[in-house]
Amino acid sequence: MDKKAKQILIRTFWQTGGWKPGPPVLAGEDFEYARSQGVMFDPVTITHDELIERLHELHQRITREQVSEAFLHSLSTRKIHLRSALSSWALTAELPLHTYEQRRAVHANTSSCGDCNFCGLMTDDNYTNADLNVLQFERIKWGGVRLNWLLYCWLDLELFSREQPVTAGAEDVEIFRQLLAQVQDCVPNEGARQLEKRWKDWLPSSKNERDQLMEICGYAGILVPRDTLRLGRGHYSDFVSVAGWEGQDRYDADAVADYFGQWGLQ
Repeated sequence: MDKKAKQILIRTFWQTGGWKPGPPVLAGEDFEYARSQGVMFDPVTITHDELIERLHELHQRITREQVSEAFLHSLSTRKIHLRSALSSWALTAELPLHTYEQRRAVHANTSSCGDCNFCGLMTDDNYTNADLNVLQFERIKWGGVRLNWLLYCWLDLELFSREQPVTAGAEDVEIFRQLLAQVQDCVPNEGARQLEKRWKDWLPSSKNERDQLMEICGYAGILVPRDTLRLGRGHYSDFVSVAGWEGQDRYDADAVADYFGQWGLQ
């Protein structure tokens, strides 16, 4: 990723102390440069049905092994933008080709579209002048935030498809092995916030990065609540996919083996 374009994107949304106030300025010489490098974008108008078709095509080109290796590679390199391709791939891998109105959700939790709702995806029928830049900013800054948004999953996988192949090294594998070990060491009633603190000493990262790493693992089926009595004090409102996860749930060894078995992880 072009470093100058990346910094332009970050400065568009972020200043010392947090988010910049007011709407972002998506014009001018800097924006044109970042756009020319494929880092920033014009507003997009697209339908749910078009997104589904594009995602179906992306899944013909992007494999489970590629997103798994990129996820591991990101751990030591802090190429955070490569991380959420794992959850974007997992969330959309089982989506059939369908239209928004084809099957209406009986109990709409995330979408009125039945197929998207079943997969836990936040979707709309139409997207008009949608800003992809804020999604890209969150992807680069923290590894994504709106991870289960259909629009984000498409953008994430589209940009991932343009990346050069990467290799997961021994350091990456060892970091993830230690993160899994910390999951196993959690006491039964510890929640995601306690796990995030346990990961602090094993992963070069900020707190927000660790939060999103857990969310990615949740959406990928690695950290999921089991059907057992909850022991903690309730869900953590600052999490989504891992809001109900507890130490007693550990991690799903089958999911780990599916994604990372070739690196000896299970």
